[in-house]
Amino acid sequence: MNNKPFLLRPTGKDYIWGGRRLNDDFAKNIDMSPLAETWECSTHPDGPSYAVGGEFDGKSLAEILRENPHFLGHHPRTKGELPILIKFIDAKRDLSVQVHPDDDYANKFENGQLGKTEMWYVMDAKADAQLVYGVSHDVEAEAIRHSIANGTLEKYLQHVAIKPDDVFYIEAGTIHAIGAGSLVAEIQENSNLTYRLYDYDRVDRNGNRRPLHIDKALAVANLKASSQPKQPLRCLKYRQGCATELLCRCKYFEVNRLLINTERVKGLVSYHSDEDSFRVLLCTNGCGTIFMNNGEFIPVFRGDCIFFPAASMSVKLHGKMQFLDIRG
Repeated sequence: MNNKPFLLRPTGKDYIWGGRRLNDDFAKNIDMSPLAETWECSTHPDGPSYAVGGEFDGKSLAEILRENPHFLGHHPRTKGELPILIKFIDAKRDLSVQVHPDDDYANKFENGQLGKTEMWYVMDAKADAQLVYGVSHDVEAEAIRHSIANGTLEKYLQHVAIKPDDVFYIEAGTIHAIGAGSLVAEIQENSNLTYRLYDYDRVDRNGNRRPLHIDKALAVANLKASSQPKQPLRCLKYRQGCATELLCRCKYFEVNRLLINTERVKGLVSYHSDEDSFRVLLCTNGCGTIFMNNGEFIPVFRGDCIFFPAASMSVKLHGKMQFLDIRG
């Protein structure tokens, strides 16, 4: 139990719907405008993350895990590879209406790739922000196809108002879209498969419309009416200097919210991963310090992402911070 945690540096994405908040509010210092997403913990070739400082400085997380497969732990869902991908998403404008395949479809039709089930944690949202979550009533595929052609798809979509601290579980096959004015942390399967149904006839910086994937989207989409998503029952559990609550547990990942406040206590908060699985701390607010038992430390600021290999050394957390505590 002595593997050291390390800070990660993300890859950025300049999708047309993005804004500036990931640079302005999170000091990502990525030379992109817009900066729509940062892939904070990723071994995906479309957007790798890299270690910052320590013995792995500058190496990609994929390379580190190839050299140290024991960092993943023994949980069967790892299957020798990082099973998840963690992002920040700044939606200045609406994202496309889209859907993701499940594992079976992706394996069969996308060269053995994983599907994409995901969870969103809303960090900030303007007063009228919404998301699309499924369809409002049962609909046939041909009706969807026709509505896309004549620009009336909206009448079938279920819109949901959102606010900071909301949690949404988006199962593969669910038609969805993040609405304008949303700042979201996303935890998902390690996949980059997205089938766009509709993109508001927007054009990119070169004047080209982004491609749609209507046939594949309709092949995987759940076109039965979706129930209105309800926020999960959440119960804070307190101990000295911290509180935790479960946000989501599924077969792909587990996500807890971890609140640290050692300003008024004399003891610091202990934290470590076990031998079964790695863990990731994604700082959504505040700042503080991670003290390691060998005298080293990691300063932590809002937006930072720290990878804890399986069987990590026990560390001490100090400061006033909020994390998503993610277990693969």
